[in-house]
Amino acid sequence: MNWLKIDEALKNFLEEDIGWEDITSSPLPNDINAKGTIKVKESGVVSGLIFAKRVFELLGVKDIVLKAKDGDFVNKQDTIMELFGSAKALLIGERVALNLIQSLSGIATETKFVIDKIKDFGVKLLDTRKTTPGYRFFEKYAVRTGAGTNHRFALYDMVLIKDNHINLYGSISKAVKEIRKHLSIAYKIEVEVSNFEQLEEALGLDIDIVLLDNFTVEDAKKAIELVRKKASIKVELSGEINKSNIEDYAKAKPDYISSGAIIHSSKWLNASMDILI
Repeated sequence: MNWLKIDEALKNFLEEDIGWEDITSSPLPNDINAKGTIKVKESGVVSGLIFAKRVFELLGVKDIVLKAKDGDFVNKQDTIMELFGSAKALLIGERVALNLIQSLSGIATETKFVIDKIKDFGVKLLDTRKTTPGYRFFEKYAVRTGAGTNHRFALYDMVLIKDNHINLYGSISKAVKEIRKHLSIAYKIEVEVSNFEQLEEALGLDIDIVLLDNFTVEDAKKAIELVRKKASIKVELSGEINKSNIEDYAKAKPDYISSGAIIHSSKWLNASMDILI
């Protein structure tokens, strides 16, 4: 991980919260030290501890003990972090640190829950680019700590030809041709298809992954069988797949199932921090 970039983001989070001054904590004497204890208030997979720890380090707190590590399953009322240092620093960092832990632990917990539903089918669960602006790195980190797999991070690291690209280029074949001409180095190319006609066209091209978008379970099974017979490319499923039907789709044996919901629809894992002299 690039901690220079991470520190820059964490400083921005702190600056957003502090503004010019923490007017509630400022009257406290500078020499008061205190102990901080962070606990989870419900069970789940914890994530974001390394970032929360760094928040306090940036504020000058050096005595920090992690009682769990990212990716651990923790139970209600478990202590996950203990700190000792400037009372002002603990108060200033409290909300940013808790927001990181709660939001990222929620994503990790949701990811692990979905993973457990499909773990027996040899299918990888992918995230998407449906992330909070400015927070993508952290959210995708949380997916990994929940045992999920990151899809492309952004527009620059993989080609994904979707319906709007196909409309603008004129066809799947033209899109693949023009994009390959433009690329100076090799990138994976994935093509999204929404029907069997598009799938047949895609299978005749030099691509790496085909994405079956909004296929029914039965059509997904037929499409995957067709791909396995005609090409040695990977198959991803996406669209209208949720916790209630993901097992049915996983039984079709795609290579990947992608879900934006593990990030954008996850529920924060509740946590709190007590600070005492």
